[in-house]
Amino acid sequence: MSFRAAWSLTLRKGGLGMRGIHSPGSTAHGKEKMPPYTNYHAQRSYPMPEEPFCMELNAEQQALKEKEKGSWTQLSHAEKVALYRLQFHETFAEMNHRSNEWKTVTGCVFFFFGFTGLLIWWQRVYVFPKKPITLTDERKAQQLQRILDMKGNPVQGLASRWDYEKKEWKK
Repeated sequence: MSFRAAWSLTLRKGGLGMRGIHSPGSTAHGKEKMPPYTNYHAQRSYPMPEEPFCMELNAEQQALKEKEKGSWTQLSHAEKVALYRLQFHETFAEMNHRSNEWKTVTGCVFFFFGFTGLLIWWQRVYVFPKKPITLTDERKAQQLQRILDMKGNPVQGLASRWDYEKKEWKK
């Protein structure tokens, strides 16, 4: 038997102190759970939790649990629902019920789209420099005329598509 296996068996049997008993889900000196932490986990795919929803019962709930041990025909509908609520947090209908969270998410998405649009508009107006004068329509026409006058790229470029005799674009 290997050393690790022997050590593991020793810890499981409780030998060499309390080191093998402690786990993250329990307290260091006892087996009871800390109050805010429970193993309760129920959802549609796993509907039966390991422990009931309510662990600490008040006097009224304890009396109801004692009454549960008797005949269920004597229990009223409200008492049956209360017993169910002690065991489970939600019914299947409540688990399957759609939430309105999508409205909040959609609203937040549109809010941030709007905020981003305003930020881009503000940058274009106040941050970015004005367009250079070379991008005006008048200057673009002058640049095109200069390229045509210089007969730039006469084989495949703009000059090849310009008719210099008629002073218009070739058809």
